Amino acid sequence: MVGGGKRAARVAQGALMGAANTVPGVSGGTLALMFGIYERLIGAIRDGARAVLRFVRGDLRGGLAGLRAVDWALLLPLAAGAFLTVVLLAGLLETGLEEHPEAMAGLFLGLVVASIVVSWRLPDWDPARLALMSVVGVGVFAALGWQSGPVGDPSPPLLFAAGAIAICAMILPGLSGSFLLLMFGMYEAVLEVIDDRLLVDAAIFGVGAVLGLALFASLLTRLLERHHDTILVVLIGLMVGSLRVLWPWPNGVGVIGDTADTSISGTGLDWPPAGDLSAPLLLAAAAFGVVLAVDRFARSRA
Repeated sequence: MVGGGKRAARVAQGALMGAANTVPGVSGGTLALMFGIYERLIGAIRDGARAVLRFVRGDLRGGLAGLRAVDWALLLPLAAGAFLTVVLLAGLLETGLEEHPEAMAGLFLGLVVASIVVSWRLPDWDPARLALMSVVGVGVFAALGWQSGPVGDPSPPLLFAAGAIAICAMILPGLSGSFLLLMFGMYEAVLEVIDDRLLVDAAIFGVGAVLGLALFASLLTRLLERHHDTILVVLIGLMVGSLRVLWPWPNGVGVIGDTADTSISGTGLDWPPAGDLSAPLLLAAAAFGVVLAVDRFARSRA
């Protein structure tokens, strides 16, 4: 019974992470960090990606041994929850983002701010780490204000690089793979690959994702083992900087909704009209309160 309850909780966590990854500016890695499963998840992804690479190289025995080492008890429920969310809720999320972009942005803003608060207790802080977090946060905040023009008919190397960048960003708290694709002008091109079922281009994108994930997950695991608190501080800085794209009233590229003036390059920040302030703030406060309540409940049961 206890095992069933734990699996159900993992499915619920996967559902929330899947929902987060469908939104430019929100990362499933943020929720994994908040749930306390981030390092275990990165290790499982690393082991799975390594196994796939062994199969690609023709090492059947090594690939099977690698698959046995994967933490399937964590990955399978998370994957099931994420899949269910994408299938069942993607349409609702898309409708909400199109029809109520400011309110939805406020909801996600509250979620990420609460995640920062929850994650703040994980590392041991000192002045150097606080300075590092501030530098990372400011750097990401500034970088997210830049966007290149759309790339038409991308070359195979560009598709390969897009796959590697997008999948790596999705496991980093605070960085959304879909938003990075938007920044580099590859978002529409990748959507076209998916919508038009361009199998060769999709395969190139997928190979880039697998190889990028294998290399990056291994690197991130090694860094967490050797510089645990410093890496957590950097991840928190990423979350802080990512708040730029969740501000409900952008003046620039429309990230959460389509209400921004897309003739302006970059993501500026406007102050809202008085009548538009209440709904996003109420939803942000509600999301903030729910996350803190869930975290407090989880810690009381630990």
